[in-house]
This record gives sequence, C-alpha cells and structure tokens, in this order.
Amino acid sequence: MDKIYSSASDALDGLLFDGMTIAAGGFGLCGIPELLLAAIRDAGTRDLTFASNNAGVDDFGIGILLQTRQVRKMMSSYVGENAEFMRQYLAGELEIEFNPQGTLAERMRAGGAGIPGFYTKTGVGTQVAEGKEHKDFPTGPDGEPETYIMERGIFADLSIVKAWKADETGNAIFRKTARNFNPPAAMCGRTCVMEVEEIVPKGSLDPDAIHLPGIYVHRLIQGDHEKRIEQRTIREG
Repeated sequence: MDKIYSSASDALDGLLFDGMTIAAGGFGLCGIPELLLAAIRDAGTRDLTFASNNAGVDDFGIGILLQTRQVRKMMSSYVGENAEFMRQYLAGELEIEFNPQGTLAERMRAGGAGIPGFYTKTGVGTQVAEGKEHKDFPTGPDGEPETYIMERGIFADLSIVKAWKADETGNAIFRKTARNFNPPAAMCGRTCVMEVEEIVPKGSLDPDAIHLPGIYVHRLIQGDHEKRIEQRTIREG
C-alpha cells in the first residue's frame, strides 16, 4: 500500500466531517502537526473535538482553528499561552474536559490498545474525579485499600501527528519532547495521518530506534515546518 501523499489536503481527503473527534500530537509547540492543522482549517470542518495536550497559541497550532471557531470541545491538560482559548472558555463558547497530563496520554494509549477504561489514583479527591466510578484496590504499603477512579480510553475518528523521520511504510522516529504525545495520539485514531520532516527508504531505519510502528500509520506527507518556540529566553552578556 502506498501511504505517501503529495500534500496535507490530499492526505486528509475523505477523512474529515463535521462533529468528528481528532487526536493531535505535540507538546506545546514542539512536534505539532502544523501542516495538517492548516489543512483542516482550510477545509472548514466544524464542531470538532480535539484530544491534545494543549491548544497551541493564538495564531499557531490548534489556535488557528479556535480563531475560525471550528473547535467545539477540547480534551486537554494544559491550556495556557492562548488568549482566544481563555476568552471562548470564559464566555461559554468552548467546552473543556480537563485531564491530568499522564492520564490524557494513557487514555490515548489505552484507546490504541483497545482498552475502553482503566483505573488510576490521579485526580482522586479533586474535581477531576467528579461523576466517575470509584473503586478500592488493596495497593497500599501493607495491602490496605486505596481509592482509584476509572478513566475511559480515547477512540478518535482521526489522528494527526508529526514525526522527525519515517520510512515509506510509516515506521517513525520522534525527536525528544515530540515523543511525549505523538505516539499515543497516533495509536488511538481509526485513521492516522502523519507529517514528517523526512521520508526515507524502507530498511534504512534501525528497527531498535523505531518509536511508532508503521502499522498505526495510514497516510504520510513530507513538508517544511516552522518550528516556533513558545517562550524564547536568552542569556544576557
């Protein structure tokens, strides 16, 4: 199967529909699928639910879809750096499902593994636990019961992710922080579209260096990326 497409819009052809759920990789502005996000904006698809660690900034990342009012709900763990996000949320125009960061990553991974739910101690006794099933397990130091809450796996209609390198079959390598959310986000979508900085021939990547097997990747594009920095800090002198 030829997985390589000529552009982001071509790679998304036939996959987008109003009201869909999209899992997006990236951490801050690191490793975000910026070309695919721009193509979704240009397609005009609306009422979107995004599962993503954060929502980018006002004019980059998922932030460009907030500007065009294409996002209905965010499932996120960090929502700073984005004034339009804050404005829409406080005005009741945007629904937010807050997740602890590790819980969000595990919800994605669980969905990719076909696991509909799992128990975690994270969030017990906080607003995160409200309305969720509680269950005690004998996991204390001396076997005493401890309370856990059940979190649901995320099963997205589409995954969009960004890798550093991939071969023609989709075996991918992510660089540093970009590895935090891109692999689990790629796993949990019914279809995964991945943009990469470089597509290399089959067999040219060390099998032991692969972070995401190509079995999860359905469509590939190669492109140029802006790679913005959220907060640029330099040392004086």
